Amino acid sequence: MRPRVIMLFAAVMILLGGGLLVPAAYGKLTGPDPAGPDPVATTAAARAALVPPPPPTLAPAPVAVPADGFVAWALLDRRSAQITGSPNSAESTNSTESMIKVWIVSDFLRRTAEAGRTPSADRLKQGSAALRYSDDDAAGALYSAGGGTAVTKRMMSMCKLTNTRLGTVPGYVGWWSFTEMTAQDAVRLGECVRNGTAAGPKWTDWVLDEMRNVWGTAAKKDQERTRGGGRWGIIDGLPKELVQSDPVSIKNGWTSLVYDGNWHVNCLAISNNWVLAVQQRYPDKRGLEYGARVCANVAAQLVTPGVGAALRIPRPLTGS
Repeated sequence: MRPRVIMLFAAVMILLGGGLLVPAAYGKLTGPDPAGPDPVATTAAARAALVPPPPPTLAPAPVAVPADGFVAWALLDRRSAQITGSPNSAESTNSTESMIKVWIVSDFLRRTAEAGRTPSADRLKQGSAALRYSDDDAAGALYSAGGGTAVTKRMMSMCKLTNTRLGTVPGYVGWWSFTEMTAQDAVRLGECVRNGTAAGPKWTDWVLDEMRNVWGTAAKKDQERTRGGGRWGIIDGLPKELVQSDPVSIKNGWTSLVYDGNWHVNCLAISNNWVLAVQQRYPDKRGLEYGARVCANVAAQLVTPGVGAALRIPRPLTGS
């Protein structure tokens, strides 16, 4: 009987030991108490917290601008090639004024390179002055060198503009600054510059860099008879984070026209991801700074994720 007692005692101990071991093993297999924190989820959340949010950019959004006069705007998403904008952006035109200088300079540089030549130092100086200081005389010299109205006609063809025409102002028929263009064609022009069609592979980066170094404000002190400060408008409506992550090139066009009593203002901005154009006509008494604020206001409302909505555009739009 003694061996049987020993065997029975051993069996009982094995069963008891198994009962003690199973819960420990079960705990190792199932992990911690479900009521406690999940280490996997916690780790994923920690990793997500370390990833910075994407930088702001521009995207289609409702825009409301309490402006006094004509306003049109268009936004081109360069990744999708989609153009959105105000209802009048495809048909209503505005005189381009100095905005078209970006084409005049680009066209001259591209044609010079295609002819196997290098622009002279004087010609490059004219190109830089036309872009940085919006110099009328410099732009006019390059325009004449390129064949006058032939320069504008090449722009319409090469940039595939759909609703642009030569100006018809008496005494200035066909002159570059009076070219009539829609906001949608303005962003097509910007894309034509950005994708290298306008200035060609050799000079595109040079043109875009000159446009990033535009000088001067919209204040009267920076406006001269044949040139003026043009670093205002869309660029003022963009948060610093956007400009730092996606460099922005700009060229504005502006003048107060005696024949209709209005300011004609155009703002063009080009980035790696988008092109934005804003066009305006409004009573002369409001001044250039008014138009600059409208351009900034439109840009701020298109910023996503919502940074632009919090920007404070200096002085109320209803001010003169």
